Amino acid sequence: MIKLIKHLKPFTWAIVVIFALLFGQAMTELALPGYMADIVNVGIQGNGIENAVPEAMRTSTYDRLISGLDDSDQEEVADYYLLLSRETLSESDYARYVEEYPALSSENIYKLNTDDSEAIESLDELFTKAIIAGMTGGEDGILQLPDDTTVLDNMVRQAAQAMLTMEYEAIGIDLVGIQSTYILRVGGIMLLFTFLGAAASIAVGYLSARTSSGLARNLRKQAFVRVEDFSNTEFDKFSTASLITRSTNDITQVQMLLVMLFRIAFYAPILGIGAVIKVISGGASMSWIIAAAVLAMMVLIGVLLIVAVPKFKIIQKLIDKVNLVTRQMLSGIMVIRAFNTQNHEEKKFDDANQDLTKTQLFITRVIVFLMPVMMLIMNVVMITIVWVGAYQVDAGTVQVGDMMAFMQYTMQIIMAFMMVSMVFVMLPRAIVSTQRINEVLDTEPVIKNPKSPVKFKGDLKGQLEFKDVFFRYPSAEEDLLKNINFTAKPGQTTAIIGSTGSGKSTMINLIPRFYDVTSGKILVNGLDIRDVTQHDLREKIGYVSQKTLLFSGTIASNIRYANESASDEEVENFLKTAQGIDIIKQNEKGYEMAVSQGGANLSGGQKQRLAIARALASKPEIFIFDDSFSALDYTTDAALRKALRRQTKDATVLIVTQRISTIMNSDQIVVLDKGEIVGIGKHKELMDTCEVYREIAESQLTEEELSR
Repeated sequence: MIKLIKHLKPFTWAIVVIFALLFGQAMTELALPGYMADIVNVGIQGNGIENAVPEAMRTSTYDRLISGLDDSDQEEVADYYLLLSRETLSESDYARYVEEYPALSSENIYKLNTDDSEAIESLDELFTKAIIAGMTGGEDGILQLPDDTTVLDNMVRQAAQAMLTMEYEAIGIDLVGIQSTYILRVGGIMLLFTFLGAAASIAVGYLSARTSSGLARNLRKQAFVRVEDFSNTEFDKFSTASLITRSTNDITQVQMLLVMLFRIAFYAPILGIGAVIKVISGGASMSWIIAAAVLAMMVLIGVLLIVAVPKFKIIQKLIDKVNLVTRQMLSGIMVIRAFNTQNHEEKKFDDANQDLTKTQLFITRVIVFLMPVMMLIMNVVMITIVWVGAYQVDAGTVQVGDMMAFMQYTMQIIMAFMMVSMVFVMLPRAIVSTQRINEVLDTEPVIKNPKSPVKFKGDLKGQLEFKDVFFRYPSAEEDLLKNINFTAKPGQTTAIIGSTGSGKSTMINLIPRFYDVTSGKILVNGLDIRDVTQHDLREKIGYVSQKTLLFSGTIASNIRYANESASDEEVENFLKTAQGIDIIKQNEKGYEMAVSQGGANLSGGQKQRLAIARALASKPEIFIFDDSFSALDYTTDAALRKALRRQTKDATVLIVTQRISTIMNSDQIVVLDKGEIVGIGKHKELMDTCEVYREIAESQLTEEELSR
């Protein structure tokens, strides 16, 4: 997972914004339980009375309250209150205040004459002292106050709310209006925070989706580019099915994990830690309940990881196996039908599918077990909080709103653990997928371009030379090719022939550097092919492989694959040379005739002729035909070779074949046997000097045909 971080560098700013939005979202969500507690404690139970500072009070109440304060405090209170009486007010003001405070008609009233927050905060402290003094009955004391400051604060708040409620009722103040105004104001703030949190959540979802999709896009591109650079050695290490799985399913797993990390895993700790801080700052009398719940969930998640992680490590390999079996079945469906082995293939697929299904079901059962247990823990915690909280509310140590807020914070903490557990469910599989992706990205191709490449000389064009070439496959114990020495010159056709397994195709694959020689060197135009770039080398080569591969598209697009700028006339000429003009004549769409993936809608001979036309389109200096005429009939083969001689008269032509008739007129024939050259020369010369060649020739043609 650490290696994944470097791939996130292009999305740094998006991730910074995501973290900022997550923090903002968490802060809005953490603020809501506090406001809910205020609505219950102040808005409902306290009739909207927020502090101990009276908005208005009768002179008798004023005198009683300030009697418990010293002279300086009494003077400070007097500075912020205005005496309302018939004598001090005009007739109009008096009438207006009587309507607002009906008790003014019978008794003078002191009205708060400031809205400065600092002044009100100072007055709140003074009136709190006054209320405490009243509760204790002065210096003698008639009530024993608790030592717990939380309990004392609750008692003072409730006493202030009760006193002011009775005072406002006596004055005639609209308590319902005060209560409604407070609830609507705090409720409006809660709605605002909810909308802000929702907006942050939507923005996080959008940015998370863009970031994870962008990362998946980049990983797929990097994997594709890296696989393009792989030599056959690397392809021998990774199966095709595995590379497909790594480029699709594994990257999708990482993409899904990244979304979960941004939206849940990074958010859950912020929310959980914030809720813990809120709980502790609000009084930790029931914190032991949260501690027990957290411990239980940590044990549950730990057991989950111990049980499930080993299964996650093998599930991707099982997907590889299913893909491999499926790909083999689809590729070889005609052979399967020809031999009536459908039942055998079904059993192979069923075995692979059952193994994958059993593993996935095991993991699913573990996950299904996880959520109900977590919900049970959460419900038990809620019941415990209500049970314990009810006693504390009755004892006056906790208010109802505070208990409800505690429940909300507890739920946030538990939900944070539940969200993290969801990520833990995905994390092991995503880690395995990340490792598999990194295996591809970290695999350095064995065949690399030189650090200081040289350019091909202009004086030589198409000359190919093998000098003391030895080759051994990476996992082999002995050389497959030994002491290969020969030169293929421009304007000549060099044929390579030998029995099956003699190393013909392997030797040909060394020329475009699909593999590199173990020792010795191969020269093209006088330069070691390892001293030039692979691009420059392959520009010189027109290659037709033993296994013909066409791409989905049209006849024209497949021929132009080697030369996009080829004109229609050139395309027609290449196809004529390859003896493939009859292919387009048989279809009303002509050159726009559709070619399915791999050329599945064409015969073997048609595919070979199109592949030859494609090689001609590249106009190379060296043509390599690796058993590229095997699907052609003798008439087409002869016509094709005749046309090729005209088209490739200035190029070097290498033909790998099993047909003696195809190479009898070659300028040079190289005979391989068990990885060694056992004969070089023309047909007649080799018939006299090379026993291996003579045996191959006599097994295919009559003496009369060989003597022509």
